[in-house]
Amino acid sequence: MRVNDYLQVIIFCLVLIGLTPPLGLYMARVFEGKKTVMSPVMGWLENLLYRLCGINQNEEMDWKIYTKALLYFNLLGFLFLFVLQLAQKILPLNPANLPNVAWDSAFNTAASFMTNTNWQSYAGETTMSYLTQMIGLTVQNFLSAATGITVFLALTRGLISKSKSSLGNFWVDMVRSLIYVLLPLSILLAVILNSQGVVQTLSSYKDATTLQGANQTIPLGPAASQIAIKQLGTNGGGFFNANSAHPFENPTPLANFLEVLAILLIPAALVYSYGVMIGNRKHGWLLFFVMFAIFALGLGLALWSEYSISSATIHEGQEVRLGITNSVLWMTATTCASNGSVNAMYSSLTPLAGGVAMFNIMLGEVVFGGVGSGLYGMLHIVLLTVFLAGLMVGRTPEYLGKKIERKEVQMVILSILLPSAAILIGAGIACVLPVALSSLSSKGPHGLSEILYAFTSASQNNGSAFAGLNANTVFYNVVLGLCMIIGRFGVIIPAMVIAGSLAVKRITPVGSGTFATDNFLFAALLVGVLIIVGVLTFFPALSLGPLVEHLLMLKGRGF
Repeated sequence: MRVNDYLQVIIFCLVLIGLTPPLGLYMARVFEGKKTVMSPVMGWLENLLYRLCGINQNEEMDWKIYTKALLYFNLLGFLFLFVLQLAQKILPLNPANLPNVAWDSAFNTAASFMTNTNWQSYAGETTMSYLTQMIGLTVQNFLSAATGITVFLALTRGLISKSKSSLGNFWVDMVRSLIYVLLPLSILLAVILNSQGVVQTLSSYKDATTLQGANQTIPLGPAASQIAIKQLGTNGGGFFNANSAHPFENPTPLANFLEVLAILLIPAALVYSYGVMIGNRKHGWLLFFVMFAIFALGLGLALWSEYSISSATIHEGQEVRLGITNSVLWMTATTCASNGSVNAMYSSLTPLAGGVAMFNIMLGEVVFGGVGSGLYGMLHIVLLTVFLAGLMVGRTPEYLGKKIERKEVQMVILSILLPSAAILIGAGIACVLPVALSSLSSKGPHGLSEILYAFTSASQNNGSAFAGLNANTVFYNVVLGLCMIIGRFGVIIPAMVIAGSLAVKRITPVGSGTFATDNFLFAALLVGVLIIVGVLTFFPALSLGPLVEHLLMLKGRGF
């Protein structure tokens, strides 16, 4: 690595850490219903939406009502996007005259964007009309991100509630997340990206002649608006098939820096928001630096692997415009967050770097993670850590003054087991079915990595692809779509049950025997539990894939 490479990583980390407190404080004030700098600008829109939708912003919901509203709203979004794809040929804003999307691909895409996964088994420029991209995919990018925030808010209120069942109002949380956080930031980023050359137009595709005299069709479209929210909302769905490796999505070094920063910006700031909302900023910072430490460890290992191997070999699919460092930094950020965007093909990474990407997702994407979803996933690990610590000292475990008992631990374990089972069972089935194996482009451990990564990405709602696997088949579209739904709501529903259970519990005053959760000891335990859970669950599968491939590569074997 050159000095310039080190500087890029250091500047990125410093900017991320520097922006976390102001944005986190701003979001905490928004979610607590306080006045902010955006209140005079967007307050009228908030009140208008309440009137148009008949929302009583003073109405409180318990966990069951809150969860039902969330599930019905997401079901409606899924059905709308599914039908939109099946009928896009007869709808307007389709200048390329693209046909209707096949039912299995439409199901997969609807499940993908509704669950904030944004896995894409299709090429955007040859499959989706402008209308489908705008009112289907882009809208779901906003709504799925806001859904993650609402669950985080419900769980936070359950933790700080003083013996009452209310968790707030789902519709109010959705509206505030959209108009005060996601929409303003997306408009700002879209304008900047457009100034850098990211396309934003409703014009038809353009025909051009190459230097060799061949005819070429250049796809266009309203990309900047979707790229902004795909990054800020930790969605990741590309407007074009090459995603953020496409020069129309990611044209300049500045655009690349802003897009990768946007992936982690809101998830990181929400950790600070959490510290503000629970009245313990020190604990918020502790969670932040635990996440940051794991992020830095994975980044360092991946960079070491890439630079120690890539100096002697050239890997097809790696980023050549912006360099290896930017490819690895993007890969680490996007797999730590619930973001499926890529600016290089992960199948072209060294086996260890590809293994880091896979393991980041397998951890549950709790290292910053998706917007809202990463933090409530991390809070599940926090509750498990507190419970285990309580068992060690023979004291009833408590977190923020709330006793952690059987029901909460059962829900935490369920939220860990469901996505993990979807990954391992799904990948195991795919490894023995000819219809699934026929989609592989590689054999041996690299082929296993292709399958394992696909089920990991879908079940943990990441959406990035290892590349090399033809996933646009009926088998993969249906099975991976089901994995996305299990991975999303198999964590959301337990989180809501935990929120409801904790909300009605009495807050126990802090005493001399209270286990502190804002010191180095707790941080070390939290990291240990997180790593152990991931290693015990997935190490055998990772050993047969990336680790074996790495050892064989050192012996000169490739796949």
